[in-house]
Amino acid sequence: MRLAAILATALTLGVMPAPAAAQEAMPGSYQERALNMESVLLHPRRERDRARDQYRHPAETLEFFGVMPGMTVVDVMPASGWYTRVLVPYLGSEGTYIGLDPLIRPGLSAGWNNYANAATRLPESATGWVGSDGAPVVGLNVGDEAVASRAGTVDRVLIFREIHNLRRMGFLHDTLVAARTLLKPDGMIGVVQHRANPDAPADYVLGNNGYQREQDVIGMFEAYGFELVARSEINANPNDPADWEGGVWNLPPSFGNAPEGSPERARRAAIGESDRMTLLFRKRP
Repeated sequence: MRLAAILATALTLGVMPAPAAAQEAMPGSYQERALNMESVLLHPRRERDRARDQYRHPAETLEFFGVMPGMTVVDVMPASGWYTRVLVPYLGSEGTYIGLDPLIRPGLSAGWNNYANAATRLPESATGWVGSDGAPVVGLNVGDEAVASRAGTVDRVLIFREIHNLRRMGFLHDTLVAARTLLKPDGMIGVVQHRANPDAPADYVLGNNGYQREQDVIGMFEAYGFELVARSEINANPNDPADWEGGVWNLPPSFGNAPEGSPERARRAAIGESDRMTLLFRKRP
């Protein structure tokens, strides 16, 4: 990926320029940032991750969100670290990467217990993923005292395809309250989320299918004191019908119950990953 290719792709996909408030915090020229991002994305540690760049557009998405080297950035539920392996080296030694996970309550299903100690494990996991290359890594749980101690210190909060999980497991309220606490005045939240059809039934978008209606997501963030400042179609996929029985996991990379080598699996591969909204919100007074 060369600088010209990044810029051409951004223009083709309709990436809006970062808002003025974000531009004020952008160190260096666009060319310098793009070359920095290029080196991050082409690093050998991303050999397996790179296949999904065509669907997740990390360079263009982070540019749209106004994420710059030297910033303090919160990544909500970083999980297996796909974006961690981009953000930590990109933010650099003068930045800070914070992984924010929900406070797991007793009684949740076994799968969610994996998040119980995620914040504690994150620094060690990140070292295994990226070594000592880049920003210091901090793990926090929503509700930790350290959240209050870091109040007003964060430039960006990023939520990649986790709104459905936050909703269905009852984590949304506490997470968005923590986000407001952590963000600087006029700090911003960037959201990428599987997008349901505007007329999707209410029962379909409660969380278990992955998809969310864009108007609902905007309303949620407005209710918690954030204003929408920009949206982009950079992660859109008009080929996704967004009404799969069983949800978004019928598409790549999961493919649902479509057997390897089957025509149905090939059809889903041709569709690609899900249609996604890309939204940028500002913390308001």
